[in-house]
Parts: sequence; structure tokens; C-alpha cells
Amino acid sequence: MPPLRVVRAGLRRATEALAAELALPGGATPEWSPLEWRLAMAASAAHGVSPLLDRRPGWQHEAWRRFLASQREHVEQRHRRIADLLHRLDAAARTAGVALVPLKGSALHALGLYVPGERPMADIDLLVHPGDAGRTAGLLRELGYVDSFAQWKHQVFKPACEPPVAALGEHRDTPVNIELHTHIHERLPLAAVDLTAAVYPHDAQPGLNSYPSHAALMAHLLLHAAGNLCGRSLRLLHLNDISLLATRMTLRDWDLLWHGAEPPWWALPPLRLVARYYRHAVPDAVLARLERDCPPLLRTLARRWTLSAVSCSDLWLHALAGIEWCRSPGEVARYLHRRIRPTDDARRERADMVRTQLWLQGQRWVTASQFRRLLGLLTRPVPRMDAMYVVRAALEPGFVGLRD
Repeated sequence: MPPLRVVRAGLRRATEALAAELALPGGATPEWSPLEWRLAMAASAAHGVSPLLDRRPGWQHEAWRRFLASQREHVEQRHRRIADLLHRLDAAARTAGVALVPLKGSALHALGLYVPGERPMADIDLLVHPGDAGRTAGLLRELGYVDSFAQWKHQVFKPACEPPVAALGEHRDTPVNIELHTHIHERLPLAAVDLTAAVYPHDAQPGLNSYPSHAALMAHLLLHAAGNLCGRSLRLLHLNDISLLATRMTLRDWDLLWHGAEPPWWALPPLRLVARYYRHAVPDAVLARLERDCPPLLRTLARRWTLSAVSCSDLWLHALAGIEWCRSPGEVARYLHRRIRPTDDARRERADMVRTQLWLQGQRWVTASQFRRLLGLLTRPVPRMDAMYVVRAALEPGFVGLRD
């Protein structure tokens, strides 16, 4: 493993280059060292854009081209499994009289914004009416799924007989988990923003349903990106999703973002980042209107952020990640208290993550006490486990840009 400062610099440099190439293809092939090319593979895997970059023209580097082609093949094969599962979910939901809304990636594919093999999907997200959650869980079990764990945002189901796959980026055999939502909400960082009423169709029918409008899908993508920004876990794929959907949006569609109970103050930071890389995707009038809604500190910081600074490409964990999203002194005080004394729910969520996520297993840092973790964060740079997982995979001696 090279020195972490070298890894960090390489990840940040690669991430910015990948973002520029994805938004405006055809740039010159970087003159990188073998280490830098491997870090670029790690960054593209972490940001979910490897198959999207497998196109012509593109960077002409042999191992890089093999890696991208392999990733696209794995994503395309996995997409077939996901499409078949969605078909079976539709039939089962119709029989059970349950209305389901496939979220985010499934909806973007249904709109034709991506073709099979372009966009990875880690899992299938489904929104269901709270009164139908029990029946939906039952039909998932009938389809061969078992309960994995539950968080405040969703309940996670996994295939009963499919073990996780350790690999860099996407793999065709990775289990397709299902995340069942009864609400669409995010904590930013403590106060929850809820979009359920805007996302769940008023005339939902048994089976799979679409979002009520492009605006509803956009609002969900923006809120999801905001939640990831709050945790400094944004991905380039999130920005690409938003930029593609923006091409379908009219000014009237954008106006619907303001039809909720409060102004969408949280939408400005992700849209600022989209506008940084995809120069003409977001109308200036939308950004100007959001500027008035966004809290001053967050508005100022959002102008400066780059993707590499608010994602796993930064490499270091932040002791107070998300504090800039607090909107009052009282919320800051509650945030600091939660950092020192996590709630029982937060502890359970952490334990579930350690138990179920390959990149967290065997890491002493994540099982240390809250005091020891905070002390470490405040006294020395601590690398992110998700970033280190992909970096180690990319730097494996036998890895040459192809996977079986």
C-alpha cells in the first residue's frame, strides 16, 4: 500500500478527471503512472460510473479499457436479473393487491435514460403504503427473500441462498437485495425532510407504479443526493442521474419542487455540484430561486464544493460531517450531543452495517467505542473504510483490469 497521502491525492485527481470526462467526453488520455491508473479504477468503481465510461471516444489505456468493458458486461448481465425480478415482483404484487413504486435507478431505466449495462444498481428500492408493508414483506419472502436488517429509512431483504461477492466494482453474481420503504425521507443531519406525499402516486394500482411526475423523481434524487452530501458520501453517479433527468424537465416541472410544505432548501447543494460539472443542465433561474431558500452557511459552502471533497475520494473521515447542514444553534447542540452519545437506534444501525457489509468486516476501527473513534478523528487522519476497500481491491497484485 502506498502512503495514504499519495492515495488520497491520486483518488481526488482521478475523481475530478472522471467527472470532467463523463460530463464532456473526448478529453485527452491522462499521462498517469500505473499506480494512478489503478486509483482511477478504484475511483470509478466507488462512484459507480465504470460502465458509463466504456464508450468511444475514450481514454486509450489498455488495462483501463479492459476494466471498463468488464464492468459493463457484469452490469448488463446483472441488469437482466434485476429486470426479471421486477417482472416477478409486478406479478406477485398484482396478485396480492399491493401497489409498489420502484425508486431511483429502476425508474431512470424505465424512462429510457439508461440502457442495460450503463447504470449499476446495488439493489431494488421499493416504496409501499405503510398499511401494505406487512403483505409486501410476505410476498418478498415467497419470492425467496429473508429479512436482513431494518433501519429508520427502510427494511432490507436479501436472497436466502446467495452469499455476498467480494470484488472491485460490479459483479454479475452480487445478490440483488431489496430495500422496502414506507416513507421517503432523509435526516439533514437530524431534522427529517419527508417527500412521501410527493412521491407516492395518488392513483396507485396493484403492481409496479411510476413516480407521479418527473418533478417527483427529481425531488427524490435531489434529497437522496443531499443525504449523501451530508455524510460526505456523494457519488458521481448521483450527479449523472440528476443531469440526465434535468434534460426532461420543463420550468413548470422545476416549479413543482416548491409545492411542498417548506421550500426545498436542501436541493441547492446537489444542484450546485451538478452545475459545476454539467454546465448547462440546471437552469440559472432554478439556482437563483434556491439561493434564497438555502441557509447562508450551506449556500456559501456549496459554491466551493467539488465532488472529490464531498465523497469517499477525500479518503479521510470527518469528525463533524454534516454539521454545516444544521439550521439553528439548537440543532447544532443536538448534533454534537448525538456525536458524543449516539442513540440506541444509531448503535443498532451501526452493528447491522458491520454485520452485513463486506467492506466493514474485520475492521477494528468500526467496532471501537464511540469515545475512541471520536478521539481518533480529532487527533489524526482516519481513512474511510469504504474507500480503502476499493483501493485495496484495485491494488491487488493479480488485478489487471479484468475480473472473472
